[in-house]
Amino acid sequence: MRLNLGCGFNKKDGFINVDKFAVCEPDIVLDLELIPWQFKTDKVDEVIFNHSLEHIGGDTEVFFGIIKELYRICKAGALIQINVPHPRHDNFLNDPTHVRLITPELLGLFSKRLNHEWKEKGVSNSPLAIYLDVDFEIKAVTHVLEKKYMTLLNDKKISEQELVTIISERNNIVSEYQITLEVIK
Repeated sequence: MRLNLGCGFNKKDGFINVDKFAVCEPDIVLDLELIPWQFKTDKVDEVIFNHSLEHIGGDTEVFFGIIKELYRICKAGALIQINVPHPRHDNFLNDPTHVRLITPELLGLFSKRLNHEWKEKGVSNSPLAIYLDVDFEIKAVTHVLEKKYMTLLNDKKISEQELVTIISERNNIVSEYQITLEVIK
């Protein structure tokens, strides 16, 4: 089973398209903040959150419920594609329906491997994978650059290290993150 969660008007062939708003005409009308979801345990092979995860789970406990439910419904090895606006881009900042920052660092908190590494090192990162009994590994992260910065990088007018510095100091450099997670069971 393949789910396109929070599809809005962007339905995908080959997926069950799910959204809270019936006006979008999804295959299933479902408020993802209401737990449990109607899907059976260990049945989902693939999930897409295409510019939708940042719209749900503004309350921390609700967000944790979404993460736990996502883990419950997915099979071992399921892939989850999360595309979200970068939190330092106007696309994120100017939309009042964006209630949660989603970053690779945030999603890393749901990796048991990383949680155990941090525990061994005595670092203060929140071991959410252990607390919530979930386990997701980040398989890939893409930073989608604004065209101007992609051109500067490709034309070797800035180095990758200079780009990293610019990203940390300025807004509107990276427009979105594309993050792929794998479910570990």
